[in-house]
Amino acid sequence: MSCKEGELCEEGRKRKVAMLVLGFMALIFVALSLMSFLDSRGQVIPKNVQYAGFEAVQGKRVFQAYNCMGCHTIVGNGAYFGPDLTNTYDITGPAWLEAFMPSAASWPTQAAVQVQLNKPEIAKEAGVDGIEAYLEKYPGAAERIMRRSGHASIMPNLPLSGDEVSSVIAFLKYTSQMDTEGWPPVPRVAGLTFPHATQMPAAAVSTVVSPQSGAVANALEDPVALGEKLVKDTGCTACHSTGSDTVIGPGWGGLYGSVVTLNDGSSADVDDAYLTEALLDPNAQIAAGFATGLMPAYTGILDTDQVAAIVAYIRSLGGE
Repeated sequence: MSCKEGELCEEGRKRKVAMLVLGFMALIFVALSLMSFLDSRGQVIPKNVQYAGFEAVQGKRVFQAYNCMGCHTIVGNGAYFGPDLTNTYDITGPAWLEAFMPSAASWPTQAAVQVQLNKPEIAKEAGVDGIEAYLEKYPGAAERIMRRSGHASIMPNLPLSGDEVSSVIAFLKYTSQMDTEGWPPVPRVAGLTFPHATQMPAAAVSTVVSPQSGAVANALEDPVALGEKLVKDTGCTACHSTGSDTVIGPGWGGLYGSVVTLNDGSSADVDDAYLTEALLDPNAQIAAGFATGLMPAYTGILDTDQVAAIVAYIRSLGGE
């Protein structure tokens, strides 16, 4: 480009300005590139977050393998069919996640959460010493128990192993610790009247009752009726059907009086003693085809009469 004769020529000045701007942008690019090699600048690092011995990276692989983002959003990515999971660990805690994930087709009850909380390692992770303190620390768990416990969810039961559950919880623990700069946004619910848009009062946490409360203990004197109520309130049907179908655990229809093969090759009669032990010490005798540790122990959750009532209910579902 050349200047016309008789006109003021500014080509040199413009070229200098352009070169200065280009040089400044190059400096910014180099500086940002160098910063990318620095430490996290206070941001949490996945390898530093663990749960039950599993790292967050392992959980992310499981999360991706099951295509969880096909239904859920996490850290701003994913779909909106299910709830956002970014802060799920912070608001529901590890015991609720341990209760929910293996049998996600049904929302866990307080008893199911308490069963998990009875495990010393989970109580230590949650940083509480009882269910009341847990529900106070994790209001999301209290809200879900109050509104949805025992009811069906729209999430299917996934064939997650115990290690996979712990890995995913490690990943959710990591995303809860990230600085997401305000994500997820707080929804505006002013003026909406349907139940799920209503903020749950803090006092409502105290209304969540366990199967050991007076409401259940004073149920009908008929042990079968009491057992049926306990089974529903404790969330047993999330893993067991009342027919012969296997859900997570074996179906109860016709189970009583049968002979089951155990993992060690021996056999056992399904009678009162067998079912009582299965409730209080489920790993003592594992039926063939089922993994150890799949069912939690209800010792300390159900008293002797309640265990007997559940056994009576299973007995009523058929079998010799």
